[in-house]
Amino acid sequence: MRKLIFAINTTLDGCVDHTKMMFLDEEVLQHHAHLLRDVDLLVYGRKTYQVMVPYWPDIAKSQSETKADIEFAQTFVSINKVVFSRSLASAEDGNTRIVRTNLHDEILKLKQEPGENILVGGVDIPSQLIKLGLVDEYRFVVVPIVAGEGRRLMEGVSLEKLRLRLVESKIFKSGCVALRYLKP
Repeated sequence: MRKLIFAINTTLDGCVDHTKMMFLDEEVLQHHAHLLRDVDLLVYGRKTYQVMVPYWPDIAKSQSETKADIEFAQTFVSINKVVFSRSLASAEDGNTRIVRTNLHDEILKLKQEPGENILVGGVDIPSQLIKLGLVDEYRFVVVPIVAGEGRRLMEGVSLEKLRLRLVESKIFKSGCVALRYLKP
């Protein structure tokens, strides 16, 4: 069965709003590009999808950014995507499918299909999937910033105690720390 991996960047105070922490250097982008190479499906909600697309496809086309940006963009563009949305009329790229059905049932179906792992990003959809117990692995990059404001990780999610096991950590030159957790 495919694993569902939740990955997100967060500040020291738990802010996951990318407008409050634009601090991803080449080393961190390479880390994220490496993670993308281990999956063959990305799952987003509408808001996260609209942050990622058209931004990364435009970077992949223009080739005007850093090597790490371009590598991440090209990898991102090549992966199939599923977007859960009731309001998004159509997808901007050809390898994206919009799903309007039950999140739980669709993710269970996707996990049972053959293929590589599935990566979920954003806040709303992952929070629902965590609450449903469907996330198998958690990957956080902690950015050494205290944002002071902005959307928080798992904000408004009522969970029973969720105990995780740290299986990997990496410290970047920038001070960012990548953490990988599994459910015991």
